[in-house]
Amino acid sequence: MAAAATGVQVGAALVASRFVIHEIGPASLAFLRYCIAVLCLVPLLLIAERARIAPRDLIAVMTLGIVQFGILIALLNLGLQFISSTRAALLFATFPLMTMIIAALLGRERLTSAKAAGVVLTIVGVGIALGEPLFAGTAAGEWIGALLVLAAAFSGAVCSVLYRPYLARYPTLPVGAWAMLASVAFLSVPAGMEGLYTQPSDLTMQGILAVIFIGLSSGIGYVLWLWALKNTTPTRVTVFLSLSPITAAVLGALILSEPFTPGILVGLIGVAGGLWLATRPSHSLE
Repeated sequence: MAAAATGVQVGAALVASRFVIHEIGPASLAFLRYCIAVLCLVPLLLIAERARIAPRDLIAVMTLGIVQFGILIALLNLGLQFISSTRAALLFATFPLMTMIIAALLGRERLTSAKAAGVVLTIVGVGIALGEPLFAGTAAGEWIGALLVLAAAFSGAVCSVLYRPYLARYPTLPVGAWAMLASVAFLSVPAGMEGLYTQPSDLTMQGILAVIFIGLSSGIGYVLWLWALKNTTPTRVTVFLSLSPITAAVLGALILSEPFTPGILVGLIGVAGGLWLATRPSHSLE
């Protein structure tokens, strides 16, 4: 349930980011997003169990946080300047496939027939949905946006696998807080280069509300995501990100008037089918 809630949150945040991305720079949006998210964690940290993280592990956690929140979100925000939130969410649904492959290669997780079939079906759905604009040549920028979002998904997949040992040793909340705080420090530099601290803001009132929503939902969603990673395998958690394109498709059509084409519909069916297959018990491929 925690992983599913995170999948819905990712889709909603993508739509909100697409809504506001032309009013603020991608790094500035990421910086504000996680400033708000960190503030959301403060009350929980005050009542949570105290945990001392070993210095070497703390450096690793903070490095993962920079990649997970700094690099990943900046790439995602850049991609949203070129493609719709629905197609970005469908591309980001390759996250589980990348996670599964990386986890299997590192020996962290066994490859099962159900996981393999489910994730492959998800990718087929993504390919069908993306095929319309990418191969019809309706927008050259679609290729740039697609590559940026795929790079973001790869960054997240690597972090999902590498986080697991630290989540096994330490409570979820302090790990998430340190990771997010590191990303805020990292993002403060490119946000400053975009003029966040020196130039007048172009954000409208609707844009400000969108940024607040993105930040609040990110803080809650990240805690749920880490808790899910602590209690089950990385592939099983990240496959629920396949719910994000369904959420993005519905909200994108309602809020942003994004087209809901036949290709997107077929893609969503593939993603939903892949989610069902990947979460069923099966035998390992040995």
